[in-house]
Amino acid sequence: MTPEAEAARAKLVADFRSVIQDTEELLRATANQSSEGLGAVRDRVAERLERAKEELAEFGEDALARGKAAARTADEYVRAHPWESIGVAAAVGLLVGLLTGRR
Repeated sequence: MTPEAEAARAKLVADFRSVIQDTEELLRATANQSSEGLGAVRDRVAERLERAKEELAEFGEDALARGKAAARTADEYVRAHPWESIGVAAAVGLLVGLLTGRR
């Protein structure tokens, strides 16, 4: 995953958590209101909020599992091809050094 995609994903998760917190505060603030319509809406929002929390937890678990799998794959490749890995790392380091040295 690219750094931009990872940053966008992290921002989305942070925004989603913020919405969940705001919704929880709204539910607590309206808990004492006694209108039937408001009670029904509050119940629906509470159900959707619980589903959103579960989906966010699943999303985090899935992302963690994919990250671990990618790390395992990279580790296996480096262990199987140590000299090629050193060569690639040296080439990338040289390229980064050249690009940053121009500025």
